[in-house]
Amino acid sequence: QVQLVESGGGSVQAGGSLRLSCVASGYIYRSYCMGWFRQAPGKEREGVAGINSDGVTNYADSVKGRFTISQDNAKKTLYLQIDNLKPEDTAMYYCAAGASSYPQSWLLSPLPYPYWGQGTQVTVSS
Repeated sequence: QVQLVESGGGSVQAGGSLRLSCVASGYIYRSYCMGWFRQAPGKEREGVAGINSDGVTNYADSVKGRFTISQDNAKKTLYLQIDNLKPEDTAMYYCAAGASSYPQSWLLSPLPYPYWGQGTQVTVSS
């Protein structure tokens, strides 16, 4: 089992930045993938960034150039740096983990991820 706890959300003005963190505990797989997803009210959950244990990343087109996913394996922590925030980024952001190193094309799909955190809210005002 893997437990995930997100933090770092908040309310910011458009153009601002946030860094989300996701701390993993429990069983740590040598081959894995991790991702950030978001869900706005009335919308489906969408993958915004993913990374696998080979360091391969993938980003949704809507966030490329503004979001950066990274990891600190020693701290068992996944990060999402969000710059130039826009009101349309307002959503609950979830961290997810999977037990295999899926290829880039899979990283934004929820299918590889059996483990999910509770989410952290990001609200962006114009």
